[in-house]
Amino acid sequence: MITIVGIFPDFTGAEYENFPVLAEGDGIGFLLGEVAAAQGAFQYFGLKEAQVPLIIIQHEEGQKFLKAKLEHDHIASWLTAYIEGKLEPFSISAPIPEFNSASVQVVVAASLQEMVLNSGHNVLLDFSAPWCGHYQKLLPILDEVVVSFQNDKDVVSAKIDATANDIPTGTFGVKGYPTLNFLSSNGKISQYMWNKSAEDIFYFILTNRDLAVEQAAATDPTFELEDKLILPGGVML
Repeated sequence: MITIVGIFPDFTGAEYENFPVLAEGDGIGFLLGEVAAAQGAFQYFGLKEAQVPLIIIQHEEGQKFLKAKLEHDHIASWLTAYIEGKLEPFSISAPIPEFNSASVQVVVAASLQEMVLNSGHNVLLDFSAPWCGHYQKLLPILDEVVVSFQNDKDVVSAKIDATANDIPTGTFGVKGYPTLNFLSSNGKISQYMWNKSAEDIFYFILTNRDLAVEQAAATDPTFELEDKLILPGGVML
């Protein structure tokens, strides 16, 4: 079933009057909301009052489609485009950081494809909520892991605030915070399920990464790895 939510400044005017007309379609349900009473919905969907009148559609798996600043003659054509699969999904995203030079890269929904999914690197991605106590305890452990791979340009550590960004539900299994996912350079995604110690995370990365150095060694017999990995505790590989 498709449910469409319309949020209007008030229940008058051409925009509102034309909106329920489409409710006669089979399999389509309409919910109407006033701005003053819909602050929870605004927060949940990541909307702003400047966008109303608007329509938003949400799938059961979380995918959303938005038409903001609605005009009365937009409704039918926009809904038709949605049904025909011609609309791009709408995602909540925190702003992309202007500078991202930290050892743990900050990822947002708008940069997830470029920095993680299509990066061509091995990426350890931490899904977290900044207020979560378990995440605060994990931070110094992740710092140890980052130090261990500081000489390895092919392993990237990153984090995303899952409370401020939409996460692709069909890609990552995030049911609590913090959740660690590892994306190898060939696209395989593995979720970390072990004890949250620096040593365990270190060996988890070694087990699941794709080794560019192995590929280079296979094609170039003179290839030598000069950089060393530093295990948690200072031991070098």
